[in-house]
Amino acid sequence: WKLTLPTGREGKPEEILEPELSSFTNAFFRLNDGRDGVVFTANAGGVTTSGSSYPRSELREMNGQEMASWSNTAGTHTMRVREAVTRLPAVKPHVVAAQIHDAEDDIIEVRLEGQRLLVQYNDGDDDATLDPAYALGTPYDLEIDAADGHIRVSYNGTQKADIVKSGAGWYFKAGSYVQSNPSRGDDAAAVGQVVLYALAVEHAP
Repeated sequence: WKLTLPTGREGKPEEILEPELSSFTNAFFRLNDGRDGVVFTANAGGVTTSGSSYPRSELREMNGQEMASWSNTAGTHTMRVREAVTRLPAVKPHVVAAQIHDAEDDIIEVRLEGQRLLVQYNDGDDDATLDPAYALGTPYDLEIDAADGHIRVSYNGTQKADIVKSGAGWYFKAGSYVQSNPSRGDDAAAVGQVVLYALAVEHAP
């Protein structure tokens, strides 16, 4: 994995790669008090990548020292994550907790908007509800399977979406990608926060 942080200089946020990542910690990427989860925090006024106006504390899938890149037209690609969204900005309470992305844009986003946890796709034009009344801090199990030109999303063991979409150059992401900034009315110190308790990716031929 590679970690992107909401720090650094504008358009060029700080990135932490392996092997440094295995022992790295700061205010935006740290163990929780129970030491059974990693807390990802992104502040609304944080540094953003050149392709986004929103900051993140988020992992990007790697293949060794190379950027991971795969297609759901060959093999089966699965991410399983146990996580909880614990904080949202006050004015625009949206955070993305998991994604499939390609070189240009997101393919799907698992995001919390207020109390509605959903998977969004087709550039936000379509979505499927995972939980209509999610309570902050509640751990959930998410599984994303990409194979045979489909993306299937399961929430707490129940499939909630079967998205017919195929492509290449894809990779998984997980963490806290806050969907607000001061231009949206939120204070620069407002945060989106996600705790990851388990994270695993598998690629099968």
